[in-house]
Amino acid sequence: MNLATASPAPLNSLKESNIHVLFSYKTAAFLLVASTLLGPTARAQSSSSSSSSGSESTPALENNPRQQLPARPRVAQPEAGGAAITLETSESLFDLAAALNTCGYDADLENSAPVRKAIRQEINQTLASATPAARDHRDALCAYIRQHQLGEPGLNLAQYISLSLYLNPPPQLTPSVDQPELPPDSTQVVNILPLLRSFAEDINLHTIWVTHRSEYEALVEKVHDPLTRTILDTNIYLHLPVSSYDGRRFLVLLEPMLAPATTNARIYGSDYIVVASPAGSPLGQVHMDEIRHTYLHYEIEPLVYARASAMDRLLPLLKTVQDAPIEFTYKSDISAFITENLIKAVEAHTMDTGFPKPKRPSQVRQRSDMTNYEAELTAWERQAETTRRKQVDLDVRQGWVLASYFYDKLTQMEKDGTSLKEDIAEMVYGMDVDRERHAASQVAFLPEGSHDAIKRAPRQLRGMDLAEMKLMKGDVDGAGMMADEALKTNPSDPQANYLAGRVELVQGDPESAMAHLNKTLTLAKDPRTLAWAHIYLGRLYDVARDPEHPEQEHPERNKALAEYKAALAVRDSQPDTKAAAENGLKEPFLLPRRSDDNQDNEPLDPSGKAEKEAYRPQQQPR
Repeated sequence: MNLATASPAPLNSLKESNIHVLFSYKTAAFLLVASTLLGPTARAQSSSSSSSSGSESTPALENNPRQQLPARPRVAQPEAGGAAITLETSESLFDLAAALNTCGYDADLENSAPVRKAIRQEINQTLASATPAARDHRDALCAYIRQHQLGEPGLNLAQYISLSLYLNPPPQLTPSVDQPELPPDSTQVVNILPLLRSFAEDINLHTIWVTHRSEYEALVEKVHDPLTRTILDTNIYLHLPVSSYDGRRFLVLLEPMLAPATTNARIYGSDYIVVASPAGSPLGQVHMDEIRHTYLHYEIEPLVYARASAMDRLLPLLKTVQDAPIEFTYKSDISAFITENLIKAVEAHTMDTGFPKPKRPSQVRQRSDMTNYEAELTAWERQAETTRRKQVDLDVRQGWVLASYFYDKLTQMEKDGTSLKEDIAEMVYGMDVDRERHAASQVAFLPEGSHDAIKRAPRQLRGMDLAEMKLMKGDVDGAGMMADEALKTNPSDPQANYLAGRVELVQGDPESAMAHLNKTLTLAKDPRTLAWAHIYLGRLYDVARDPEHPEQEHPERNKALAEYKAALAVRDSQPDTKAAAENGLKEPFLLPRRSDDNQDNEPLDPSGKAEKEAYRPQQQPR
């Protein structure tokens, strides 16, 4: 699912600048322009990442939604430059689910798709005629599963799902990462793998998987279009583009051998994963609301965490929810708390209110037709708003005390026709914390809160993956230190050079950034990393012009053109890469203008305090 992403929104506080002037700016100056100069974060991936038949995927959105693309690699090894949002099946997950079914996992069996019973019957028939050794292997497998059963059914299933996401495809069925990097819950059952391999070999489980592939694909087809509509409708409401792969992924895995009543969602580092089982009636139905909730995390979290440094002033709000029926994470992490409140507000705005919206007359024969339609529409809007407000009130009493605040902000966003990306700064910086804290202190919380399908068991990110996450969350210094350490160990590490170049752009050192980006070009093999390294270099050359006469040609423009052409020659398949390079060929990249030219010599405030103050609500006269 790849839709062209829009170019990064330019900062409106800077005017175009000569690159030599930028060299002499304080670090804060380049920190402000870097978000404009840099496009999407294109994380370098190892050129040795291999595709396998262990996981099949279909992009959830395409220009032709029915178009079938080649299979993406399994969850544990994403393909650089691939789709960011995919609908997949996984043979590794199938093998573990089949083992659980063989050993007594019958949850919601009657409501499952017919293929589940068919596969269970086929496995039982195979075991009935199998050798005594094969049945002994089955018994050992089932004994292990019983011994590692947890009290809560959801957590019991989750540990096996977590393990399946980081397995090499059959017949290997071995962890694809070192054990310390596995999701924590999966390490409790990792020793099932030798037993699983024996079981799969005894009954020739791969043949059963192949035999039923057509039924799996038919279920994927049924889920594909509703999922596509959900993703598109969500992004249309938020006025956000559907992005291509930039190191973050949203994955929906279908596995009919699991219970349709349960949706298992989790966030591992930069992977947002939902495992769902389609129902038998209506065939292919999944809990789309829970999938959408996880997708909202995928879209909104980066916008909130990018402002993590501004969250300290909101910390007093956490004191008001210590007795609320919400998970400890949300009582202790202000960014997570803000994210969930904003998601609740979006869900309230876009919920199905249960009342059909009046349809505009296709033909207006007389004036009264439109008058009646407008009256019906007004009545529907009033009724729908009442329903939405009741939901917001319920959310507040369940502990999401900022749901009402964000609901009102989103109402204004709808009226203004702006995007969440444009309005998120005002929502965060402009919040009257004292007022919201006082309102929250008056809330009488309910005994129980809402159920959150998402399990946060983040895998232990290491090395450059951890550094990339730090950069994404705004910890520029931390990411830079890790890049420096990696380069001391291996100066030819392409991912470390690429990360160092982007960090140096933010930190105000374009000369060093150029050096590392150029070195990246000699080391990297990933098409997306190469293409964006060329684009960043082209933009750096483009801003090296006379600020008083930007229309004049300058020697660096030819170098910039060469970089943009080189970016296109790499043939990265993503639309945002192509658009950025073609825009650079059409016209030189410009840094945004300041509204007041006299501000050039004013000192810059790296803390951003002035910007935050500008968003504070006006004091009402007494």
